Amino acid sequence: MSETINTEALGEKIVDTLKTIYDPEIPVDIYELGLIYDVFVNENFDVKILMTLTTPNCPVAEILPVEVQEKVKSIDEINDVEVEITFDPPWHQDMMSEVAKLELGFL
Repeated sequence: MSETINTEALGEKIVDTLKTIYDPEIPVDIYELGLIYDVFVNENFDVKILMTLTTPNCPVAEILPVEVQEKVKSIDEINDVEVEITFDPPWHQDMMSEVAKLELGFL
């Protein structure tokens, strides 16, 4: 008997976890900043996160993906986490949520 994944609930847990991670230079979490492009979960509870950074030479380029991987992997149901960084499309301020834009004074 295989365990079924409640992808919606698990997705919410992943998003809640991502919202605890901040770009140290910007007082907004990486999810609201629009740095998370996609999250995939397979039947083995393996997660793949496609994300970007605000710039290719971002000072936290080495640290941020590791933090994302470790924090998401700490969710009980998750087996393994892979974080892939992409700059296609490049991040732009328009990718920020209304919450982030408000927080940073863009609205």
